[in-house]
Amino acid sequence: MLKSMLKALALATALTVTGVAQAADITLRATANSNENDEDYDGLVVFKNYIENASNGAIGVEIFMGTQLCATGEECLQGIADGSLDVYISTSGGAAGLFPYIQVLDLPYLMSDDRVAEAVLTGDFPRKLRDRALTDSDNKIRLMTIGNTGGWRNYANTKQTVKSPADLKGLKMRTVPADLPQQAATAVGAAPTPIPWPELFTSLQTGVVEGTANGITDIMSMKFPDAGLKYLTLDGHSYMGAFWWMSNDRFQSLTPEQKQIVVDGFAALQQATFASPKRKEIAAYQEFTKAGGEIYVPTPAEKEAFKGAVSPVFDWFKGNVTGGAEVFDEFTAAVAEAQKKVDAERAAELN
Repeated sequence: MLKSMLKALALATALTVTGVAQAADITLRATANSNENDEDYDGLVVFKNYIENASNGAIGVEIFMGTQLCATGEECLQGIADGSLDVYISTSGGAAGLFPYIQVLDLPYLMSDDRVAEAVLTGDFPRKLRDRALTDSDNKIRLMTIGNTGGWRNYANTKQTVKSPADLKGLKMRTVPADLPQQAATAVGAAPTPIPWPELFTSLQTGVVEGTANGITDIMSMKFPDAGLKYLTLDGHSYMGAFWWMSNDRFQSLTPEQKQIVVDGFAALQQATFASPKRKEIAAYQEFTKAGGEIYVPTPAEKEAFKGAVSPVFDWFKGNVTGGAEVFDEFTAAVAEAQKKVDAERAAELN
């Protein structure tokens, strides 16, 4: 009897799920150029679950990981603009060709920790970037939220422990092929070497580059210790922001109720990507040390030396990036406000 009831329940559930899928009036096509072990995927799964449940199946979400729909930031954003894609996640480097000012998140040492970063990214600052991006894309590409994709960038290399900018002098540091990270690498004395991400393992292995600036989850998912990466300095110089874009035509085609569901879905996605790196980095650090890696945490004085070395990059950004001066001022004001808020919360928590 119980076996028959369970079988009937399973059949009813299957029919219900199938019915929901068939009943979807709208299907959003979402893509991320990463894999299912990435924070981007965690965010998309939460997004899909929220959207489909909150809409009672009227809005479906199809997730495409990797490069099956598009391979580069430029190509994927073109898909968003022309409507062949609905949702896409990029790093700042992936979208800097269209929106160069979003690289402001890559400026080093402006945000102190996760609490401050998350306060900034849940505030008004992303909305100001959204308005700029809409204007610059002829109202086609809409920034929905900014999450995280890998924690914080830290200096890692194959040669030696890095405690100061002097330890980076002459080190062939991998950067993305964009001006700002090359300026930042030069400021600390390294030799910037643009290398595409898929080629970084071999480049480290062969000595084409000797260092990189990445989060620990990316370092371990790509097995960089097997390529000779041994030394990691937890300076946390920049937050690895994830920019989530949506076709504005698609968004504006929704009813007010559907728009609210989508907006709330992106809020849930953002929270998932905030949390995911914190959980995954625990095992990643353990794996790094187990593989023979050495981890160094700079003292406050050493971190101040790094901050001082990169200060010229701020002037470069304001003077050379289109919209850079205005966005820099907006961002630093948002950071100051967030720091004040977090400091007040901490003080209250200690009472």
